[in-house]
Amino acid sequence: MNVPPELRYTDSHEWARLESDGSVSVGITWHAQDRLGDLVYIEPPALGTSFDRGQACGVVESVKAASDIYAPVAGRVTAVNTDLASSPERVNQDAYAAWMFRLQPTDAGQLQSLLSAADYEKLIAAEDH
Repeated sequence: MNVPPELRYTDSHEWARLESDGSVSVGITWHAQDRLGDLVYIEPPALGTSFDRGQACGVVESVKAASDIYAPVAGRVTAVNTDLASSPERVNQDAYAAWMFRLQPTDAGQLQSLLSAADYEKLIAAEDH
């Protein structure tokens, strides 16, 4: 299981990383991509769109299923990883390098209320049993 300790996590299997400019990079976890299988399509949110914490803001599709991506914190989309449009498999290759979008959070403190790596590992363990 790959759960980097420096990231924060949601119970819907997104990861969040605070960047040096104050933005938050968002992607899906290794566990999520492993469960979904080979990703074939990623629909990121539109630039400039604002979302509330927990709001569906994108979609990932795999050979098995489609799944919503949820905003881990409230904020406005400031960047989208356009490389994933033509190469969604990058998420399967390295889920934590393949960020999907970046938000400028309305309240950066929301990050601290997300799951720590240890808590996310417990969540995964509970789901697998």
